Amino acid sequence: MCEDETDWLSLKPTEPSPAQCCGSGCSPCVFDIYQSDLERWEKAKELGDTSLLSRRKVENSGSVLNSETFTAFRLILVERETDDTNRYRFHLPNGSSLGHMLGQHIVFRGIVKGLEIQRAYTPISRLDTRGHFDVLIKIYEHGLMSQFITGWKEGDWIECRGPFGGFSYRPNQYGELVMLCSGTGIAPMLPILSSVTDNEDDETFITLVICCRTYEKLYLKSFLHEQARFWNVRIFYVLSQVNTPFGLIYLCVGISFH
Repeated sequence: MCEDETDWLSLKPTEPSPAQCCGSGCSPCVFDIYQSDLERWEKAKELGDTSLLSRRKVENSGSVLNSETFTAFRLILVERETDDTNRYRFHLPNGSSLGHMLGQHIVFRGIVKGLEIQRAYTPISRLDTRGHFDVLIKIYEHGLMSQFITGWKEGDWIECRGPFGGFSYRPNQYGELVMLCSGTGIAPMLPILSSVTDNEDDETFITLVICCRTYEKLYLKSFLHEQARFWNVRIFYVLSQVNTPFGLIYLCVGISFH
């Protein structure tokens, strides 16, 4: 029970800073959550009832994630993909799966120089992967979140919330899917590709076009070459900095084993 104005002010939710919004259109956004908490606080203050400040229980969707609150996951593997990009693997308790859908992303948060930063990343694991999930993250020299991620080491507990976004897809819903991506933009494409090739009854034809500066900068090449062996998958690499006797040229390379 709050006795005076000072007590109530101490319970008032704090408005997020712009850096706490990842800019990915999450629903709810941190500002949506703040507005909801503020309205709940105003109602509780009006009625003098602090019990109203407790958030309503979020309906269980079978996911280990929560879209409104952050959950900490233990980092169990850091694997270098290129000179500036790593794959990070996080442990999921009790052999559970992440519970996300195709195209969905999650939001990580960290503290850099006292400032809370939030950024969105798409899990690249298959939807039915149990016991862990992977994300592919590029480190930017002057990126605020990158400064936080650079300090990650195996055994650390990292907070994230979600999942957000996504789109509806049913096997054989389309005759062909054409997917275009660049750099780490390949992340949301990978679970889609896997969901098609893992399902023998899904005859959707996949054309994946990946843009990158050089072949060495391409991510997950072994996985992509494996996927290109499927009869309904074509993968093209569009490289923008290929050295030749005539200088740098653009090069489009298609890989297919059928």
